[in-house]
Amino acid sequence: MDGPLDFRNRIVVVTGAATGLGYAIAEAFGRAGASVAINDLTAARVNIACERLTQRGITCVGHPADVRDAGAVAGFFDRVRQDLGVPDIVVANAGLYPNTSFLGLAEAEWDRVMDTNVKGVFLVCQAAARLMVVERKGHLIVVSSGAANRAIRGWSHYCTSKAAALMLSRAMALELGEHGIRVNAVLPGYIDVEEGGAHLADSYREAARAGNPLGRPGTPADVANAILLLASPLTAFISGAAIPVDGGASAGPVAVRPS
Repeated sequence: MDGPLDFRNRIVVVTGAATGLGYAIAEAFGRAGASVAINDLTAARVNIACERLTQRGITCVGHPADVRDAGAVAGFFDRVRQDLGVPDIVVANAGLYPNTSFLGLAEAEWDRVMDTNVKGVFLVCQAAARLMVVERKGHLIVVSSGAANRAIRGWSHYCTSKAAALMLSRAMALELGEHGIRVNAVLPGYIDVEEGGAHLADSYREAARAGNPLGRPGTPADVANAILLLASPLTAFISGAAIPVDGGASAGPVAVRPS
C-alpha cells in the first residue's frame, strides 16, 4: 500500500485489543502495513488475538497488562520497545461500560470504571509520551465516547469517565505539542460490539441503532477507519480534537420532528 494511509515501518500500540474495537483498530493498522503491539488483561486473550492477526499476515506482539497498574503499564511498554522499538502511534482504547442505575451504583464499580477509563488512559499515555519525547514525534489517540457530551441512563460512571478522558486528551495536546506529539480523541456513538455489548437489552440496542441520521448501526471497522485517517499524514496539523464517529447522532435527535 502506498500513499497517506501506508503505515509500513510504523509501530502502533493498541490497548484493550483482544476483541471488539481494539482488535478492529489493531487489524486496520496491521493491514495498512504497521507492526502492532496489543495489550489486554490476560495472556490467553492476548495470545488468541495476536495469533489471529499473525494469520492475516500482520506483524504482532502481545503482552498482558492491567492498564490500572502503573508497574504493569511500564513493563508492557518496556517489552514493546524491546520487541519492536519506540511506538509511533498509541491508541488508548481499553475501557469498561457496565450499566447500573445511579442509586444502585456501588463504590467498587465506580472505582473500577474510573480506574480503567481515566487512570488507565493517563498511565498508558504518560508511559508512551515519555518514550516519544526522545524521538520528538508521536501520536496519542484516546478512545473516548459520545457519552462524554451526553448523559445516558445507567451510565453515570461511564459518562463521567469518558468526559474526563476527553479533557485529559486536550490537556495532553496542550503540553505535548512542543515535543512534536499530537494528541486527539475519537468519540464513537453506538457501535455493535458482540462481546462488550452482551449485557445490553435488545430494546436498547434497537433504539441505539436507529438513533443516528445514517440509519445503520456503527461497526468496529467504522471506528478503526476513522482512527487510521486521524493517525495519517493527512491530519498532521490536527491536535487536541474530538472526532465523533457516530453516523451523525451528535448532530441532534433523529426522532424529533416538527410534523
